[in-house]
Amino acid sequence: MTDRPRLTVLGTGYLGATHAACMASEGFEVLGLDTDAAKVARLNSGDVPIFEPGLEGLVREGLAAGRLAFTTSYERVADFGDIHFLCVGTPQRRDGNGADLSQVDACIAALAPGLSRPCLVVGKSTVPVGTAAALAARLSRIAPVGEGAEVCWNPEFLREGHGVADTLKPDRIVIGATSERAEALLRQVYARQVEAGIPVFVTDLATAELAKVAANAFLATKISFINAVAEVCDKAGADVTMLAQVLGADPRIGSAFLRPGLGFGGGCLPKDVRAFLARAAELGAADALKFLREVDAINLGRRTGMVNLACEVLGGSVAGRSVCVLGAAFKPGSDDVRDSPALDVAQILHGMGAEVTVYDPAATHNASRAWPELSYAGSALEAATGADVVLVLTDWPQFAALDPGELGAVVAARNVVDGRYVLDPAAWRAAGWHYRASGIPATTRSDQLT
Repeated sequence: MTDRPRLTVLGTGYLGATHAACMASEGFEVLGLDTDAAKVARLNSGDVPIFEPGLEGLVREGLAAGRLAFTTSYERVADFGDIHFLCVGTPQRRDGNGADLSQVDACIAALAPGLSRPCLVVGKSTVPVGTAAALAARLSRIAPVGEGAEVCWNPEFLREGHGVADTLKPDRIVIGATSERAEALLRQVYARQVEAGIPVFVTDLATAELAKVAANAFLATKISFINAVAEVCDKAGADVTMLAQVLGADPRIGSAFLRPGLGFGGGCLPKDVRAFLARAAELGAADALKFLREVDAINLGRRTGMVNLACEVLGGSVAGRSVCVLGAAFKPGSDDVRDSPALDVAQILHGMGAEVTVYDPAATHNASRAWPELSYAGSALEAATGADVVLVLTDWPQFAALDPGELGAVVAARNVVDGRYVLDPAAWRAAGWHYRASGIPATTRSDQLT
């Protein structure tokens, strides 16, 4: 091994492409692998197939410096790397709530035969606890180097839309290792972050595996809690946004993720909550996490609640009415439409007979491929033209900055349902809009003071 280890990254989705580019920007030689030859060709030309702020610039910089390349060859990866980062997907199984590890298994099966010298295989993918130990046993059997191919776990905590910053300046680093050598090598990889004082937690494999799913389950719980409280506020005539501020001021609670809205989606939180539940049941601890079933149910219920609110605003039915949906990505700063609450609502309304037009600053292309039956627009104004109701379903800053007067000039009726609590109710009502949001009374204190 050279003084500085050479890195490979297996899988070039949001996690893998970002990790590869960031490690190259830190001066490492990095080889990324994907089984999709078209994606590899695009990446080698500097064309990043996902929307992640700052990523394309880092990829092009790494390619130009000769520190970054992409391949479809496991043989090349095995020969090249000293540390192999496993960054493939672990989606929800089609036959249940557990994690589908087929990509992880296929990756190990293809990589192991080429591992003929000591190396680390470092998992970053989110997997059920116990996976790392099973992979270590498997690698020692099938890799030519045997136990010289050591498994570690180094979970990622990236937020889509902030992936580059979260990789280069994480809030913590978790290293699940079984030897001092493995810990030392990963400390070398993250030397700059360690020197900057970022906390490093060295744990056993199981604790490292649990770190990501436990964090996501806690965040999901906070989101569903405040969304459940929003429904109580609806009945009580209280303002959930003010209540959230009061709760968040308590340092024991904190304001992060204590914001009402349409709920969480994407490729991580929903499937991680369900996989955590499934694994707990396998371990005989199902009752300990049964509250997560309610967390999941509350989250999905927010989508139904949004549909019901849209129907209520339009007099009980959306059939034949024009609905503008602002937002397609599951969150701002991303083009990811996996399990998007916004598109789920749009699809349900379409199925109820509404004429739905969707606009998103980044995710329109992905949405139109997945849901071609919906109509799509090139701007918020275009999407709202002739609309009987406007639904704000992804909290892009562009939507918060919309001019209620300008938008009001093109709609058929000034009805707006704020599913992400990004609009100022007083300003929109003053502009003649019928503003609705779950947990916000018809007249708020700010309305009374204007």
